Amino acid sequence: MRVEIRFVGLGGQGIIKAGLITATAACIYCNKNAVLTQSYGPESRGRISRSEVIISDDEIDFLMATEPDILVLMAQHAYDRYADSVKKGGIIILDPDLIPREKKIEDAKVFRVPATRIAESLGERITANIVMLGALTAITGVIDVEAMIKAIRENIPEGLEVNLEAFKKGYEYGENLLRASLPL
Repeated sequence: MRVEIRFVGLGGQGIIKAGLITATAACIYCNKNAVLTQSYGPESRGRISRSEVIISDDEIDFLMATEPDILVLMAQHAYDRYADSVKKGGIIILDPDLIPREKKIEDAKVFRVPATRIAESLGERITANIVMLGALTAITGVIDVEAMIKAIRENIPEGLEVNLEAFKKGYEYGENLLRASLPL
């Protein structure tokens, strides 16, 4: 098993933190091999920010995601630049409120999660990245729920309760999307 996940959005949206939590969950709590790479130099000022996590049962010999199986997008600019990079048959999870203009992506399953709106309903817009992690966990099953919760606890000591609630809301939303997409 080898899964490449690419998170892309704007600096300040917690893109790097989402990657860190995912890699922590996979490596420490799921006993998988995982690597995290990130790009946030000048991007940390509101430009594109990217983190990539590779999860594998085997050793990981190449540290960059070349064709992600899963693409999580949280900004129009990020979508425009990276949407076509998803692997054939891959999964795209995007925030439709932040990506109003979509193009046809061939051979990918697209899930629309209004993560920012859900986070705002909790009173903390900054938790949109955690809402996305909940949806990612439900939709893909790549990371165990308990492992992701433990990784959130480890990486977000302040504001833990609202972040756990954000994860729960994202997970529930992702479960509903997944159920709706399955054939009867």
